[in-house]
Amino acid sequence: MNPGDKLFGRFLARPSQSSEGRPPVEALQGIGLLLVLDEQGRILASSGQLRHALAQLPPSAEPCDLVDYVVPGSTQALEGRPADWSGQVLDLQLRGLAGKTLYLRGGVQRQGEQWLLHLLDIGDLVQQRQQTLNREQCQVLAAQVSEQLRLCTMSRLQEVLHDALGDLARCWRIPCVGLALLDEQEQGWMIQCCYHAHDAPRLWHDGQTLGSGLDSLGGNTVLRLNQIHGLNEHPRLQGIFAHREGLLVPYRDDHGVAAWLLCGDYPVQQHAPGLLERDWLMLAAALAGPLLGRLREYRNHLQMERLDALQGLLGAGWWELLADTAEVQLASQLAASLDLPEGHTRLGVEAWLELMHPADRAELASRLQELKLGKPLLLCVRLHQSEPGVATRWYRLQGQALGRGAQQRLVGFMLDISDIKNQQQQAAAAHARLDNLIASSPAVIYVQRYVEGALLPSFFSASLQPLLGWTLEDCNDGQWVQWIHPDDRDLYFQRCRQLLREGSVHSRYRLQDRQGNFHWVLDEARLLRNDLGLPVEAVGLWLDVTEATLAAEQVRQSEERYRILVEDSPAMICRYRPDLTLTFGNRPLAAYLECAAQDLPGSNLGQWLSAEQREGFERRLKLLSPEFPVSTAEISLQLPGREHAWWVWSDRGVFDEQGQLLEIQAVGRDNTEVRRSQQQLTQSAKMATLGEMATGLAHEINQPLNVMRMAIVNVLKRLGNGDIQIDYLTDKLNRIDAQVQRAARVVDHMRVFGRRSEVEQRPFNPAQAIEGTLSLMAEGMRGKGLDLRISELGFEVQVMGFVDQLEQVLINLLVNARDALLEKREAQNDFKPWIAIHGQRDEQRVRLWVEDNGGGIDPRLLERIFEPFFTTKPVGVGTGLGLSVSYGIIENMGGRLSVSNGQEGARFCIELPIVPADQITR
Repeated sequence: MNPGDKLFGRFLARPSQSSEGRPPVEALQGIGLLLVLDEQGRILASSGQLRHALAQLPPSAEPCDLVDYVVPGSTQALEGRPADWSGQVLDLQLRGLAGKTLYLRGGVQRQGEQWLLHLLDIGDLVQQRQQTLNREQCQVLAAQVSEQLRLCTMSRLQEVLHDALGDLARCWRIPCVGLALLDEQEQGWMIQCCYHAHDAPRLWHDGQTLGSGLDSLGGNTVLRLNQIHGLNEHPRLQGIFAHREGLLVPYRDDHGVAAWLLCGDYPVQQHAPGLLERDWLMLAAALAGPLLGRLREYRNHLQMERLDALQGLLGAGWWELLADTAEVQLASQLAASLDLPEGHTRLGVEAWLELMHPADRAELASRLQELKLGKPLLLCVRLHQSEPGVATRWYRLQGQALGRGAQQRLVGFMLDISDIKNQQQQAAAAHARLDNLIASSPAVIYVQRYVEGALLPSFFSASLQPLLGWTLEDCNDGQWVQWIHPDDRDLYFQRCRQLLREGSVHSRYRLQDRQGNFHWVLDEARLLRNDLGLPVEAVGLWLDVTEATLAAEQVRQSEERYRILVEDSPAMICRYRPDLTLTFGNRPLAAYLECAAQDLPGSNLGQWLSAEQREGFERRLKLLSPEFPVSTAEISLQLPGREHAWWVWSDRGVFDEQGQLLEIQAVGRDNTEVRRSQQQLTQSAKMATLGEMATGLAHEINQPLNVMRMAIVNVLKRLGNGDIQIDYLTDKLNRIDAQVQRAARVVDHMRVFGRRSEVEQRPFNPAQAIEGTLSLMAEGMRGKGLDLRISELGFEVQVMGFVDQLEQVLINLLVNARDALLEKREAQNDFKPWIAIHGQRDEQRVRLWVEDNGGGIDPRLLERIFEPFFTTKPVGVGTGLGLSVSYGIIENMGGRLSVSNGQEGARFCIELPIVPADQITR
């Protein structure tokens, strides 16, 4: 035994009581830790249960100081010497084994020349206090976060949530923290918001989908993941936490597990050993509870807004029958739809029934009684319209009983179905007319349904019985093919394949009647497709052409002869791809294009078209669809050795099952001579118009000639008298020059107007045509006493066509109005005739109005006014072609010429489409 131990033993053997009333040392030596210190605070001896829990210091010849055992940073309580500590309670943190800290409390007592320091273990108290502090800190943080999430606006909710996660991460030193919620479809989990420390790995990002891995957890307790147990037991979470330690805290509400608080790369026992499971659950609830409440409230608000908007658009809404008050409560949108006064959303059942049509009231009242017994209500009713001529308003009324007994509620919905009902009635009327037409048709109309690649008969019109003596039942069970002539069955099967492939078919074959006789029928059929381009049924007709086809029966049985027929056809027939590359062309087409028929495949049809014609051609092809596969137009080509040629061209598109355009089949005929005849007719009408204007034009030119003549006479008279001045002579010569220019403009415009129109249409401003017309007609009409009321257009637009032809139309209208007004003035001397020209426009069209006060046109003649050679003028006056040619001119420009009677006279309207700005620049 060393001297210190002997001294410590003698000290323990003394039975004395401390001056402060403390128990003797012998009573305390086995409890806690007892240290014997010298005056300098060095440890001379130690005893007690905690003696072996102290850290082992390196061996030294001198006694070690008490400060050597104290944890760095907590030595403030041991400043000075033991004499300075007397009478004080000392809280010490001593270094224990394996890096553990011992929390001790005690005091010093003098024992002779030494000091006794007795310490008791207060680790449990410190831990309990730390847990209390942690819990208080969690409660404060949870209350703060919950309050912020409840009070912030929806636009800042994500930002506030991010800040809350940041506060949580900084408070408990969490590197990565995120909040996972179920997506809107509740099919999987996603990161609603996450926070990462600046030096932490980025495990997640906002909006990241986590799949359904979290569904494998029970969601009842907090789950700690570590490298040893947690990740191996839950392999589906390895991807979420990137094989790192973590903490998963669930949040449950009445919907079950609604959220997860994820702490990634976080050894929780090391950073937050004092937090209990209930503390983590409280933090998760503080974050997820208000957030889910706000999100569900917001989604419900959006849903209600959508419902209100939908009810307003549909003119619909809910209703509830209040059994205790015999009243009906209506949604505000429904009350407005029923034309009830604002704020009147509750009315009696009888008043509600009064809103319905009398024919529907009794049935609705009966159905309401059945509804009270639990039978669902479904009825279409009409509103009672007191004003005659007002369209009927239909409503679909549904209702059901919720609950039973005293808790029963009768609720329902009303939907405005007026459009559907009106369309059904129109469809029924059209169907009746169609049935009547089909029944009286001389041809046989049939329908074949498409079933797994086959076309099976499903309908025949009544004309089948007189023609062949069959019924629909005779064509079932495969008997249909037996009625076809054996030699024509291959042709019929080919017809079916062509119909399925191309969408339409035109063929001839023989059918046998009940007496055994064969009839040649012309079969015209078209395949109907659904929205996806898939075949649904074929609709066609049979026309008995036996007499017309007996001579050509063998020709129509052979595919080779059919090809020869195509080659020898006077029409131009070809097939080409959507890029206008020809794949087939017959001999007439090759002859027109001055090349061999075998050279046509591979050539491009667009090389014979101008840029404008090709653009319009391609634009027309883009409008083809399986529903509208046919298009017809007149095209202009620049053929070799000819200036221009005009063809009437008809296209039929061939589409695949997806509705994509594969090929175009086209038929054309040369319309050049007809077109030139039309141009000559237009030119002739123009020259006739010039002839009719001859008197006015002579006056227009004679006026400046008279002015020039008078000026010359005055000058010569002055010269004869010798009284001439330079200023006077200059003024007269300037006047003569102005009149010469005026006459030249008239003659020049007559020359331009009389010129043949261009081949292709060009964009122009219709105001130019009005100005040109007035330059030719204004003076002559004013000279005849007609008042011209011309209004400026006030806008700039461009239309497609020929400016001289529009002038021709305006001149025809002015000349007709002039003749009618002059004839009326001869009958009424006090009559003051006038002609007005004005215009207006909208987004797509411009309209030019020509009106007069001549009394109008006989209503019986309005429908014939545009017929060729129709005129109301006396024999020998007028050709009757003016308005007919004018109608054709406006129609060729894509517009419309119409006539009506106004209050004082006739009103002609020229309506032309406006050319879009992008087409003008192009």
